[in-house]
Amino acid sequence: MVKEKPNSTRIYDKDGFRRRAACICVRAENEAEVLLVTSSRRPELWIVPGGGVEPEEEPSVTAVREVLEEAGVVGSLGRCLGVFENNDHMHRTEVFVMNVTKELEEWEDSRSIGRKRQWFTIDDALSRLALHKPTQQHYLMQLQHSKTRDNTNRVVNATHPPKLTNVASSPAASPTTA
Repeated sequence: MVKEKPNSTRIYDKDGFRRRAACICVRAENEAEVLLVTSSRRPELWIVPGGGVEPEEEPSVTAVREVLEEAGVVGSLGRCLGVFENNDHMHRTEVFVMNVTKELEEWEDSRSIGRKRQWFTIDDALSRLALHKPTQQHYLMQLQHSKTRDNTNRVVNATHPPKLTNVASSPAASPTTA
């Protein structure tokens, strides 16, 4: 069943990309496991929870809202992994890390569309996302990469293998982290 949002307004940036936000949900400081949810369009596939930024909404607020709706979890929002650009679907997604502190037994998408959630090792999650969600696979690669690097402004273009670039070297072509 496809999730319908009749009152939803899509927000676009100055380049015509749809603005989105998502969370990589972890349950321990070592970030060895991540939470994925089933797709509303293809329930046999797993995805990273996220969705469109609403008018007057900050991406961090979107990320927290989407995780509650899609995965039924709450927690503390951590670092921003960057803004990931998908040229095929014309969207840019700001991705955060959330340390999950509570998993609800029942949540909006579990009731309305039968969405499921499951914890995966990073390697398992990368495998699950490899063919149908390569952009989201890059989120996880950046999660692993960011644990050993500082959080300077970076550009991540998910249409190609992850290339981390300082903002100054790539002015208007790609988005940057906030």
